[in-house]
Amino acid sequence: MVVQQHRDDEQQITDLVQRWATAIRAGDLPNVLADHADDIVMFDVPPPQDGLRGIDAYRDSWPPFFRWLADGAIFEIVDLEVTAGVDVAFAHVLLRCGTPEDLARSPEHRLRITLGLRKEAERWVVAHEHHSFPLTESPDGTATEQEIRFLHERWFDATAAADLDGLMANIADDVVSYEHVTPLRHVGLAQVRQVCERGLDAGTGDVSWQVPDMTVVAKDDLAVVWGLNRIQVRALDGQPTETWSRGTRVFRRTGNDWLMVHQHLSYPCDPQNGVARADLTP
Repeated sequence: MVVQQHRDDEQQITDLVQRWATAIRAGDLPNVLADHADDIVMFDVPPPQDGLRGIDAYRDSWPPFFRWLADGAIFEIVDLEVTAGVDVAFAHVLLRCGTPEDLARSPEHRLRITLGLRKEAERWVVAHEHHSFPLTESPDGTATEQEIRFLHERWFDATAAADLDGLMANIADDVVSYEHVTPLRHVGLAQVRQVCERGLDAGTGDVSWQVPDMTVVAKDDLAVVWGLNRIQVRALDGQPTETWSRGTRVFRRTGNDWLMVHQHLSYPCDPQNGVARADLTP
């Protein structure tokens, strides 16, 4: 009887994990959150170093990943094993996770996930997730590139939410930024924060920022990102505006976190009159 109960529990957990993975591929947030404890702790591939704690933080981590999958990335279970006790259980999962180009270069590259579960009112819930990529399996910097891209996605979400503190995450205290606006350079986190605050105040809270053509090059503890910045603002009179500019960002790994140490933003200059052209589009 006990052996059969363990088998039944293991099958329930297997089904739970399969449903979770299916919901992730579909971008179905309610079903991704289903069967997760309110006090879940997740150690994710991207920062923060001490993990995400609580169902709200867990919920907020998924939209950037959904957008990455919607662009054609793969999230596919290749191995799943479950061990269940009376009221605690764990599962370990290997997945193909990456763009088709990433997996073509490194077909054996795998995302590793460990799940810790507990039984609440005769129902299994996930209380802990630990996601990682093996460094030895990513000599081309695939895992690092994903970390940098997810970091940007969180900045994009913070912009849309007018979350100034979120925009300041992962920026070094001694950052040097060449902004669109004077002075010639902004030195330190406080000056960059002032620029971002003015940018968020430019609209009614409806400000978005994207880098649709982002390129990431990373090696060891340094990464460089460049692409065209698309800024959309709904002004106080309700009229939307859109501008494009050039952006380059440099990151340094500190511990397990990536920090932006330099940013260079610019508009092209009209050589006839020296005026910045903020009206150009790709």
